[in-house]
Amino acid sequence: MIQKVSLRIGDTDLTLETGRMAKQANGAVFATYGGTAVLSTVCCSDKDVEGLDYVPLSVDYNEKYYAAGKIPGGFLKREGRPRDKEILVSRLIDRPMRPLFSKQFKREIQIVPTTISADQVNPPDVLAIVASSAAVVISDIPFNGPIGAVRVCAVGNDLVVNPTYDQIANAKLDIVVAGTKEGITMVEGGAGEVSEDLLIAALDKAQESIVRLCDLQLQLRELAGKEKLPLSSEAEVVLENREEIWNYAYPKMEEACFVK
Repeated sequence: MIQKVSLRIGDTDLTLETGRMAKQANGAVFATYGGTAVLSTVCCSDKDVEGLDYVPLSVDYNEKYYAAGKIPGGFLKREGRPRDKEILVSRLIDRPMRPLFSKQFKREIQIVPTTISADQVNPPDVLAIVASSAAVVISDIPFNGPIGAVRVCAVGNDLVVNPTYDQIANAKLDIVVAGTKEGITMVEGGAGEVSEDLLIAALDKAQESIVRLCDLQLQLRELAGKEKLPLSSEAEVVLENREEIWNYAYPKMEEACFVK
């Protein structure tokens, strides 16, 4: 069954939809903002990966040429390795989400957000963060989210949430802010010389929208959420030769840390 929820962010409606595409994924959300659309899917392996002390998460964001109505020219018609922008957006998605996965969930997780429509007005990067969070929230993968994300720009004397490309080009402050309902977890961007008060006001404005985006994802979970998979039991770590390791390493660490 197709489920859809919408919310107005800035001057445009943001819509999250599930149940139409990528039904075999653990979770899939089709997000639109204006004429820009991102399909984000999340899958996990069937079995635990033994011996891991980190979250086995990978994020592979990609923008298709057809999203802008283009076909690659020249000899190579296929799309090759990820471009720098795609790698940076993948990191933008990874950073606020990774700490919210439990280390007790030992299965490999892959998030694949794909821009399938670009209207050349609304950037897809922030939309991809929201779509990816929503896909995990409705999936059966344990996640301490959701997270929301918006871009805030200072254009003239106004703070604009999710500005267009033209507004970004003329902004003296351009930041991407992500976080949970409880607080901000990531800020990335740049600015000219701006006051501390302006930056704080931009963060406050971003958090207002982030809370609303988190509520929107929780609404979608109520409509289409799956039961979460169980976590692995925490293995007891037994460190042998603790005393020998300490006696050998501590003097060297002390010497390195307190060198004049």
